[in-house]
Amino acid sequence: MPSSYNLALVALSIAVATLASYTALDLAGRITLQAVARQRRAWLAGGAAAMGVGIWSMHFIGMLAFSLPIPLGYDLGITGASLAIAFVVSYFALAVVTRRTLTRPRLVAGGVLMGIGIAGMHYTGMAAMRMEPGIRYRPLLFAASLAIAIVASIAALWIAHMLRDSGLRRIIVKRTGAAAIMGLAITGMHYTGMAAADFAPGAICGAVQGSSASVADGQNVQWLAATVILFTFAILLVTLLLSRFDARATLLVGSVATLNNQIVRLATYDTLTGLLNRSSLTERIERAIDVCRARNTLFAILFMDLDGFKTINDSLGHAFGDEVLKAFAQQLLQCVRAADSVARLGGDEFVILAEDLRSAQDAAQMADSVLARMREGIVADGQALQVMPSIGVALFPQDGDSVDTLLKDADAAMYEAKREGRGTWRFFEARMNEAALRTLKIQRALHEGMGKGYFALHFQPKFRSDTGEVAGAEALLRLDHPEFGQLAPVDFIPIAERSGQIVQIGYWVVRETCRQIRRWQAAGLPLMKVAVNLSPRQLTQAELVPTILDIVKAEQIACAQLMFEITESVAMQDAPKTIATIHQFQQAGFQISIDDFGTGYSSLAYLQRFRVKQLKIDRFFTNGLDQNGKEGTAIVSAIIALAHSLEMDVVAEGVETESQYDKLKDMRCDEMQGFLLGRPLTADAFGALMHQQMRTNPGASALMN
Repeated sequence: MPSSYNLALVALSIAVATLASYTALDLAGRITLQAVARQRRAWLAGGAAAMGVGIWSMHFIGMLAFSLPIPLGYDLGITGASLAIAFVVSYFALAVVTRRTLTRPRLVAGGVLMGIGIAGMHYTGMAAMRMEPGIRYRPLLFAASLAIAIVASIAALWIAHMLRDSGLRRIIVKRTGAAAIMGLAITGMHYTGMAAADFAPGAICGAVQGSSASVADGQNVQWLAATVILFTFAILLVTLLLSRFDARATLLVGSVATLNNQIVRLATYDTLTGLLNRSSLTERIERAIDVCRARNTLFAILFMDLDGFKTINDSLGHAFGDEVLKAFAQQLLQCVRAADSVARLGGDEFVILAEDLRSAQDAAQMADSVLARMREGIVADGQALQVMPSIGVALFPQDGDSVDTLLKDADAAMYEAKREGRGTWRFFEARMNEAALRTLKIQRALHEGMGKGYFALHFQPKFRSDTGEVAGAEALLRLDHPEFGQLAPVDFIPIAERSGQIVQIGYWVVRETCRQIRRWQAAGLPLMKVAVNLSPRQLTQAELVPTILDIVKAEQIACAQLMFEITESVAMQDAPKTIATIHQFQQAGFQISIDDFGTGYSSLAYLQRFRVKQLKIDRFFTNGLDQNGKEGTAIVSAIIALAHSLEMDVVAEGVETESQYDKLKDMRCDEMQGFLLGRPLTADAFGALMHQQMRTNPGASALMN
């Protein structure tokens, strides 16, 4: 019996198959993302229904596109059975492709079962016509349709599994292309199966003749085709829209969760090192207090600060300083137990909360462990260096029963460790609070000093060895406080250095020295060269030389009247930078002296490159002239000979005995200073000394070197 096809419906069947395939690919990606089993099952069921409707609709539209010279109809019951088969096949396919792994045997087995299921749906749908006599199928085309169904199913399963990751690049383009191929394969199977059907001449459609529960040919077919097409497109499009909405909702939920985690992390951890921050540490200490109070046990707070970190930060830059902090934090984590907490409070301050301690000795061992590991050095930004902490230890409950008290006591113990040499640790003692309070008061006094007149300069004279005349002076800072009285430099200079106040105080010293030189000039005294000490913190300031030059010009003093002293050990911390700074001073017209020579670790090559005007022999070697006999004399003699060979003057400080004076004079030391010759004097007393020298030696040089 001859047959024909409605090409418009054929084209629509291909479009439906392609859309159904794309929906299947999208659903595979959506189901894969579902972590909750209930949601996964819901998407599998809904996806199977949509995909099943799509596949069955393609088949049914293809059937409606087919026509014979007799009226055709379709039994609703059998047609419903074919739709049910489509649902089952779709559920099975989605379940297979959304597995985490898809092995080759499972792929082949799944493809065979799915192909048989699709073929079963097709031939069940054909049976819904209830042809009399029945439809005969050509064996080769029947086998070909079955083979196409199986091969197409295997390919579809593999493609869907490969494209289930929605994060792939150009995923929509890839899925569209794959859907087109899958759609053609599915329709190819259908129309091959239709071509295999052989309808006998004179056959009739039993679905039209024998039952009211059927769909007849003619106008009803056109209406039915339009209804099925619209209904199918609506289901598939709604399914895709729901999938996209769920994807965006999932993305939004994921983004909110990620943002929430980031907010929690920012609120809990230090962003630079990844350690706990202050607020998190406070919570853990409060919890430890409650637990230890209930169990009558103890814990320790180890408060630490990195020695010399400010110098590293200022000289090598903040970026390198950050790398040092991160490297130190990682080393610190290796020193603690799993139950301990490590936090960064800010800057270079770190804290270890050590819980479940049996005795104070456990805390001491942990402090020793930290120091031992840090002596091994750290690697920051590819550079190996040693960064040592000073550690203060406070114990609960004996040193305090609150977070603030314990941290304050541990901090006080840490400063005690710094005062006693750094790179060590100390347990908190009650007296340390008094020292910490004194430190705070001195720091406040330093802040108020310039405004309230607490600071004053004294001048220690330097004498020429050959004539005994005053050769110059060294400006020495003094602090006279209403509460503390007159403080020695050793009591306040280290505090000013740690707090950074030394920078502005240093500029005050330069300005006040210039003003005093001008006063001496106004009093008719000869021009005077005055030495001013530069601190380590001052040397890290990029604008040090320009700022000092501005001060000198404003006070109308010649640069040649000032000499700046740099301690040898400080000069060698960053020798190349020191050389650059010295050359800046020299180009501006200032002279430089290396102070405390012999106590550091100078390289002779660098000493030559410094090209300074003067070396000052440390008082340790001056004392050695009396205490160490020939060895002490040999060392001082060698230093003087070295300086003279480099065309530098030599000043010996700390001269306190006649024998020291005589030996230095015999060695041709250029200048001396010390209590034997003259103690530090007020500006007025130093002026009186100069007036006396002018009276006794009227021909003294107008410019003292």
